Amino acid sequence: MPKNTPEKPRVVVVGAGFAGLYVAKSLKRAPVEVLMIDQHNYHTFQPLLYQVATAGLEPSEIAHTVRGTFQRQKNFNFQMGTVTNVDRDAQIVELADGRHVPYDYLVMCAGAVYNDFGVPGVKKHGLFLKSLSEAVNLRSHILRQFERVSADPSLVDRGALNFVIVGGGPTGVEMAGTMAELFDRVLPKDFPDLDVSKANIIMLEMLDSVLPPFHKSSRDYTEKVLRERGVDVRLGTTVAEVHADKVELKNGETIPTDTLIWAAGIRASPLVEALGVELTRGYRVKVERDLSLPSHRNIFIVGDMAGATDDEGNLYPQLAPVAIQQGKHAGKQVTRLAKGKETQPFSYFDKGVMAIIGRNAGVAELSKNFLGLRFRGFPAWAAWLFIHLVYLIGHQNRFNVLANWAYSYLTYDLHARLITNMEPSPAEVANRLEQLTSEKPVAKQRASEAKLTS
Repeated sequence: MPKNTPEKPRVVVVGAGFAGLYVAKSLKRAPVEVLMIDQHNYHTFQPLLYQVATAGLEPSEIAHTVRGTFQRQKNFNFQMGTVTNVDRDAQIVELADGRHVPYDYLVMCAGAVYNDFGVPGVKKHGLFLKSLSEAVNLRSHILRQFERVSADPSLVDRGALNFVIVGGGPTGVEMAGTMAELFDRVLPKDFPDLDVSKANIIMLEMLDSVLPPFHKSSRDYTEKVLRERGVDVRLGTTVAEVHADKVELKNGETIPTDTLIWAAGIRASPLVEALGVELTRGYRVKVERDLSLPSHRNIFIVGDMAGATDDEGNLYPQLAPVAIQQGKHAGKQVTRLAKGKETQPFSYFDKGVMAIIGRNAGVAELSKNFLGLRFRGFPAWAAWLFIHLVYLIGHQNRFNVLANWAYSYLTYDLHARLITNMEPSPAEVANRLEQLTSEKPVAKQRASEAKLTS
């Protein structure tokens, strides 16, 4: 199978997310050369993006350079670039700047992007939370709204302080809970002449509960805490269309707002469509039990891109623990192939799920592997903090985040209240423009959807 490198086979890893990092780490002692490619030179700890967006942390505190992470791994190298295509027969990865990178083994882990589910106006007017630039710009937008209203209070009547969050999953819940603390505890001190209580956080969820994957007791507790903290939770509510200054709901209601935060779902990176392979729900790539492509066993798809299923045929959730375990597994399988051994099937060890609602409030549910125990309130909140500190990349980042959390907890202050926009990468700009201009004819759209398997 290896044909590009006469001495050691080259493993190209596309993406520096959780899956990509753990693929590379698991290959540290393998008889291969590892080359990672990503559009950024850093890894982003996505579970804490919402804290950047709500002024709790700085961008540098949840990001760590890729080269710094692998300084001591001798068989590792990195190239900054945007992958646009893969020639599977020639075993070449094509980059946006024209470079062609040969590989012997390829591990695709480019992650996911938001999914607008075809709702008109979301791509143009929505605010998202999948990258550092989006988190910083969302923070700036939120703070700028208060500055605008401080200068012109009449803007309140036009919905300038209505903040609409679409989606009641973990991201939406964590965002709403932290925004509530920002509005209640911090901004009144910054804007003493402004009635900050006029700010409204409105969460729209199309299902009949928040945190759908969780147990009913956890869902009910989460909804209760959000409502107690001033969040207007509207269940069974679907967005019909988004405009620059309002949101139209399918029930005919209109909410005036300049801020719609879209946390309603994700789909695999658009790069999957360039592969020309069979896709499943959420545009995820259908893979073999060992996470390889059915037709090219030297290519592995892991993390949010992978359409891997459990023994009952259910897709694995697009969560960091899944990506980490799949990354480790893919690295081990590459090592086995490089040594002439057969690959092994992937099996996910479920530890459970958790979400934070705000200060002293969270929900945590252990899997059946840990007796299915459930926690809520302070214990779940503390466990969430501890686990995220453990998985955060970089000792200095861990120290800084812990110090900032302690400071915020003791002072009821969020220190990163800066209005500073961050330019997105060229790849992010290109992807957004492609989404904005990809209004397909109905027939072409249906033909594209027909490629998906349920």
